[in-house]
Amino acid sequence: MAKTIVVKQIGSPIRRPGIQRQTLIGLGLNKMHKTRELEDTPAIRGMVRKVSHMVEIIEERG
Repeated sequence: MAKTIVVKQIGSPIRRPGIQRQTLIGLGLNKMHKTRELEDTPAIRGMVRKVSHMVEIIEERG
């Protein structure tokens, strides 16, 4: 079974650069307090790190 992480959006992309909004959409997040379970890959970790001020990792499953 692949490792997964649960990510929650805690910040708004309003008044942020467009690339950060696009990164949130790429993670499947577009509304406040929405959560997604994503595969734990280096690409996903990089996207989370890029918008770390707007998301938090709630849980790591593995």
